[in-house]
Amino acid sequence: MVKDLERIACRVPVAQWPRPPGTRAPSLFRLGMGSQTGDLYKVDPNEIPVEQQAGSTLPLMEIPGRDIEADEDYNPFEHRKLAHPTSDMDTLIHLLKGSLGSGILAMPMAFRNAGLYFGLIATFAIGGICTYCVHVLVRTAHELCRRIQKPSLGFAETAEAAFLSGPPAVHKFSRLAKAMINWFLVIDLLGCCCVYIVFVSKNVKQVVDFYATGTSWYDVDVRIYMAVLLPLLILMNLIRNLKYLAPFSMIANLLVGTGMGITFYYLFQDIPSISDRTPFAGFERLPTFFGTAIFALEGIGVVMPLENNMKTPTHFIGCPGVLNTGMFFVVSLYAFVGFFGYLKYGENTQSSITLNLPQEEVLGQCVKLMIAVAIFFTYSLQFYVPMEIIWKNVRHWFGAKKNLAEYSIRIGIIILTLCTAIAIPNLGPFISLVGAVCLSFLGLIFPAVIETVTYWDRPNGLGRFNWVLWKNMFMVSFGILGFLTGAYVSILDIIHGEE
Repeated sequence: MVKDLERIACRVPVAQWPRPPGTRAPSLFRLGMGSQTGDLYKVDPNEIPVEQQAGSTLPLMEIPGRDIEADEDYNPFEHRKLAHPTSDMDTLIHLLKGSLGSGILAMPMAFRNAGLYFGLIATFAIGGICTYCVHVLVRTAHELCRRIQKPSLGFAETAEAAFLSGPPAVHKFSRLAKAMINWFLVIDLLGCCCVYIVFVSKNVKQVVDFYATGTSWYDVDVRIYMAVLLPLLILMNLIRNLKYLAPFSMIANLLVGTGMGITFYYLFQDIPSISDRTPFAGFERLPTFFGTAIFALEGIGVVMPLENNMKTPTHFIGCPGVLNTGMFFVVSLYAFVGFFGYLKYGENTQSSITLNLPQEEVLGQCVKLMIAVAIFFTYSLQFYVPMEIIWKNVRHWFGAKKNLAEYSIRIGIIILTLCTAIAIPNLGPFISLVGAVCLSFLGLIFPAVIETVTYWDRPNGLGRFNWVLWKNMFMVSFGILGFLTGAYVSILDIIHGEE
């Protein structure tokens, strides 16, 4: 949950490049290979909002061809101009907030699909792989910063710079690489918005059904609750200024913290024996586990803005480093919740652990409503990023009627997410589908591809026996396998109406 809020709260500082007074900003990006002069390529940074974590802020500039050794003379960290740089502890706190998301509520369901012991081992394995991919992305971004002499790079612009500085054959795919990352981010975040609508509706329905027994509101289709949310969603998401959404973020954090504390209280009451649970659930359910786990654990989008805003960025991926410390805590907490959630409820574990809380107790009902309200507020914050990316790409179509057009697009996208949620009201498979489709690419495949392209034609860039290439081929294969199997099983579950 807080991960979803932190994605929006992080800001990427924009590098200020000096140029002679009275001159215009350069309009071309030139990359040189060895002593040869590189070709000219147009790079458009305006497709992405500057303040978003994965947005491109790559400046339009011309860099003359230079020797490879000259790249090492430029230290990007010395050229970062930060008004308010963050300390290691500040960054660690932001990383924890940014990685502890709403997916933690689905981890017990993930363990149900994996088994108690296998789920524990696999959660740490997936967490380790996701953390390693973040290391790969950050290290590659540092290398590209030295090559193009820019203090910092975002996720999408790292991909763009990698393809522009890689083998000549891939230069033409640079804009495609940047666009793919941004649009996968859009699909991921809008998919999360759809999940939130389902989540809120199911929790509210469960509370209403308990107190409305014998009335016309008892056992109303969950899609009706979704439709009722539409006016509220539209009103909330007509707010365009992120500053006015900040109070809702604070309220959501407070509600989630309180709700999770009460949830832990219920989890540790009358815990059954470990022998009562399945150690391994079977291979046929592993794709669903993979999609759910990577949905919960993957937070690669929040990493680049945190690293870019650090006072000592070399400490981010050091040993133990801010990243390793934070991700170890995050993965451990997710494994803890998944393990004890499944141990407590077994095969009755539902798609969100809050739905398992006792209905006959007022405290349990309050948790469901608190989490539902928090997730509702999070929809607006989650919606902000994809809306900004989309609007940056289409606003030039509308001339003087930009305000009307933007509000219309906002309402249209909200209705689209609502219709998608109504069409797919199965929360568990929906979460798995979003994780398998989007985060397999963002968290596993793209970092491996970016690293391979960056070092492809560098002397010994792929290591002895090309081990970097083989390693990245494994990462891409693993991501594609998770994408195909996870998406296939999730779609089948959605078709069959299974939770």
